[in-house]
Amino acid sequence: MTSSFLFFSRLHLISFCKHLLTSFAGTMRLQLCSQLLILFLVSVNAESQVTPGSKCRTGPLDLIFLIDSSRSVRPFEFETMRRFLVNIIRGLDIGPNATHVGVIQYSSQVQSVFPLGAFFRREDMERAIQAIVPLAQGTMTGLAIQYTMNVAFSVAEGARPPQARVPRVVVIVTDGRPQDRVAEVAAQARNRGIEIYAVGVQRADVGSLRAMASSPLDEHVFLVESFDLIQQFGFHFQGRLCGADPCIDGTHGCQHLCVSTPESFRCDCNPGYRLAPNNKSCSAIDHCAEGTHGCEHLCIKSNGSYTCGCRKGYTLHRDQRHCTLIDHCSFGNHSCQHECVNFPEGPRCRCRQGFELQSDGRHCKARDYCNGVDHGCEYQCVSSGSSYSCICPEGRQLQADGKSCDRCRAGHVDLVLVIDGSKSVRPQNFELVKRFVNQIVDFLDVSPEGTRVGLVQYSSRVRTEFPLGRYGTADEVKQAVLAIEYMEKGTMTGLALRHLVEHSFSEAQGARPRAQNVPRVGLVFTDGRSQDDISVWAARAKEEGIIMYAVGVGKAVEEELREIASDPPEQHVSYSPDFNTMTHMLENLKVNICPEEGKGVTELRSPCDCESLVEFQSSALAALGSLEQKHIL
Repeated sequence: MTSSFLFFSRLHLISFCKHLLTSFAGTMRLQLCSQLLILFLVSVNAESQVTPGSKCRTGPLDLIFLIDSSRSVRPFEFETMRRFLVNIIRGLDIGPNATHVGVIQYSSQVQSVFPLGAFFRREDMERAIQAIVPLAQGTMTGLAIQYTMNVAFSVAEGARPPQARVPRVVVIVTDGRPQDRVAEVAAQARNRGIEIYAVGVQRADVGSLRAMASSPLDEHVFLVESFDLIQQFGFHFQGRLCGADPCIDGTHGCQHLCVSTPESFRCDCNPGYRLAPNNKSCSAIDHCAEGTHGCEHLCIKSNGSYTCGCRKGYTLHRDQRHCTLIDHCSFGNHSCQHECVNFPEGPRCRCRQGFELQSDGRHCKARDYCNGVDHGCEYQCVSSGSSYSCICPEGRQLQADGKSCDRCRAGHVDLVLVIDGSKSVRPQNFELVKRFVNQIVDFLDVSPEGTRVGLVQYSSRVRTEFPLGRYGTADEVKQAVLAIEYMEKGTMTGLALRHLVEHSFSEAQGARPRAQNVPRVGLVFTDGRSQDDISVWAARAKEEGIIMYAVGVGKAVEEELREIASDPPEQHVSYSPDFNTMTHMLENLKVNICPEEGKGVTELRSPCDCESLVEFQSSALAALGSLEQKHIL
């Protein structure tokens, strides 16, 4: 009967036991299944047990025991598990170049008893195992597999690196159903080359054991009735490790290299060679023909290897793959007036922007773009660098086409309002903020050609309520403001400033091109301290030429308001202790944002009204004319 029974796999035995449990009644069916299980394990033991005291000579192996110490494992059962670990370790060939052993216990958390690289003496391992204190909590098996895969099998923990191709094996011992998902993380571990044995005791869930274990399942899934029978798995596992090693006895037949594995062996090849379909012979890899060489220019084949070369005019880089153009210009004999440029056939001269290379191939002459092209400027064309630009007389503004001029209207700006929608503002106060924003809109000349208005709301995230180019009238803007919904949550002012700089003033969002010289104004409204850093993006906004205003209410922090605002802070920072008294700040904002309403010097002026700009243009034209005359002479 025993001989026939050996043909059953462990999984077949489980199915057969289930059949017995449904076919017989009461105590009799439990006794039948228990006797079959014990008979099977004893039979496996008879075939696979190694000689007591012998040591397995398996070659290098990284082996981790992942043991369940949840509250369902009773103290005397945990002591049996200790003996099980000690008995297996005593039969392993442990050493720096042999087997590395690690032990991890888990319940609702994961605890490393000792990692792979900690001990190479059995006495030290046994002492650490005897000192384990069970965690006695839940059964988070998936979490434990994740830790084993990402941490326990890392080089820092004592595992051999992947290129060493040392087999990685984990033995999971559990007595219950996992309280988390195991199938996906176990599949990830197997895909990384980790061989998993799943040992279930008593109440263990067979489906979970199958989901965790490597294939074939009948060699990697074990289910025993009690912790007393777990030693039978130890005999079987030790027997698998202690089988004959063809790599040692020379019967492998590999042409180049033989690599031992827990199950058998595999052949490998020396660098530059590939394993043949028979999985034993090796053939040289022709990297040049296969295009896997990585050479930038030329691949030169050699037996089992290759070298890289370069085309004429280039030299091989020290990485032996890339090619560098020979620096003929560094020889100092090119005679170029401006710049020398290297080419494979030799050096050539090149002129800086705004200049043309002369017929001698060496000297450069300033290029007059305004005379050389039909520029179409309504008033005046100015050559600059490698292009040209049009300018308008005092009192007139360059239009969107970049060529025509129109009469300027003072006070036209691109204005983006950034309002705090955090939960500290509260809904009733947020409605007051919206009313305050609409009072600002009332004194602006809103139109596509005049002032454009955009609005951004922020809390823990940032949301563009409407961009600069969406609405062309004040009524449209005010209706859009009233329709805004309160966001709540945190106060990420730094994130809002970043959004303002990177997105709100882009032409895609409706901002006018910088060439039109329309001032860009940002008005930030907040009622409390920012939960992230504002310094970087507050400075960046001002570097980008954005005129920044900061409006604070209630618990707003003065230092942050001053950091956000442009200089001088006295003209760019406004504060109100209460939402109901914000209206007193309107006049200050009106004076500064609308230059025509101000008295004396204002911070924002239309570029067309700036006499200094016209003076600069005149001086620049005179200087360019003088330089041109010098070059002609």
